[in-house]
Amino acid sequence: MRQPLSRELSNLLERGRDRQLRLAVTGLSQAGKTAFLTSLVNQLRHAGVEARLDLLPAAREGRLLGAQRLNQPDLGVPRFPYDPGMAALRDSPPRWPEPTRGISELRLQLRYRPARSGWLTPEIAHLTLDLFDYPGEWLLDLPLLQHDFYSWSQAQALHQGEQRRGLFSEWLAAVEQLDPAGEADEAQLAALADDYAQGLRRAKQAGFSDLQPGRFLLPGELEGAPVLQFFPLPQLDASQEALEALPASSLYATLAARFRYYQQQVVKPFYRDHFRRFDRQIVLVDVLGALNAGPERFEDLSRALRQLMHSFDYGKRSLLTRMFAPKIDRLAIAATKADHVTPDQHGHLVQLLEALLAEPLKDLRFANVPVKALSLAAIRATEAREVTHEGKRSPALRGTTLEGEEVLVYPGDVPSRLPKADFWQQQGFDFPGFRPMHTPSEDLDHIRMDAAIDWLIGDKLT
Repeated sequence: MRQPLSRELSNLLERGRDRQLRLAVTGLSQAGKTAFLTSLVNQLRHAGVEARLDLLPAAREGRLLGAQRLNQPDLGVPRFPYDPGMAALRDSPPRWPEPTRGISELRLQLRYRPARSGWLTPEIAHLTLDLFDYPGEWLLDLPLLQHDFYSWSQAQALHQGEQRRGLFSEWLAAVEQLDPAGEADEAQLAALADDYAQGLRRAKQAGFSDLQPGRFLLPGELEGAPVLQFFPLPQLDASQEALEALPASSLYATLAARFRYYQQQVVKPFYRDHFRRFDRQIVLVDVLGALNAGPERFEDLSRALRQLMHSFDYGKRSLLTRMFAPKIDRLAIAATKADHVTPDQHGHLVQLLEALLAEPLKDLRFANVPVKALSLAAIRATEAREVTHEGKRSPALRGTTLEGEEVLVYPGDVPSRLPKADFWQQQGFDFPGFRPMHTPSEDLDHIRMDAAIDWLIGDKLT
């Protein structure tokens, strides 16, 4: 929805003065985007009162006065559900905020005292921070913009490991009997598209990440629309030129037309409206969940993230790019749920994250884009403890599982590099899901949220 001209001019002026940042909180489904955004808003709102943000200089020095929510720029987009999220965390027993099922936005105004004084420096300055939340499932569609139907079908065929193929076995058996040159049957297409969507849902439940099209998992307003009645053809023996010469009524041409429509009318507007104007980015990665799920799913996550990070514009900013063509000029990558392993494993968790994203990180550093890797827990769910067994003290975690059982556990060692076969054969790593901890104070307990905030916006609070 287009903003009024006066608001557009005001936003343009703020961007020109470098007093407005648009933050991309990027992550696949269950990476912890909603928890991160809830904690981020909470920490900034209470920065001048209770929040523990020792690694953020503006807060540590008492210069960050706090944040207020403002009316968001796009009145046609729902507001990020911060209050319902906080209500869930303060429930008895505490609950995690509901996962994202649609697009939402939130605008914050931060007020702070500049570190340096001068006749041109105001006593109190402000920074506008625009936050954006969306389903991780939809994020998976951005790499589709780099494909046509033929290349996408080939890519999907290449990524079918043994376990993943098993989840699509009935659909694969049916699709392998199809003739791309044959006449398209609408009822058959609808049934096979539904079977493919069910396979994607089974794969998500089994811990896979690279699942396209994302709207098949969470269709939103497209539920039942013909645009979602397509699927890849994994065994294409003919050349692309021969297939594209087939009549419009053929199976191949029909599926290719629906893929193009989905790409141009669903994915491209989503990318254009929400993903091309970011200034800073944090990529949230559930490394521990992938370790828990096994080698095929771990590689699947790595592939999904590599593809995804090619969908954003990175580079240095200038006055003109700030105003008219923003680029992401600073990036954080964060392994989430750091409180699900003992503190002695946090260093290994960061090293594993950097290994997982080694190729895109090389490209970013070559482009001179500052990148920081860290581990964090946006909302803490466990406490670190030590236990004594046979006279030896060992680290452990104390928390309450999602089923309500209080436990004291040692989840296992996190490898500091990409796991080899012997790691998966031993499979000595296992962690349960935990409820959030009860927090009596207004601010949420966390691990290294202050470090993440400092890296993402701390240079604007000087």
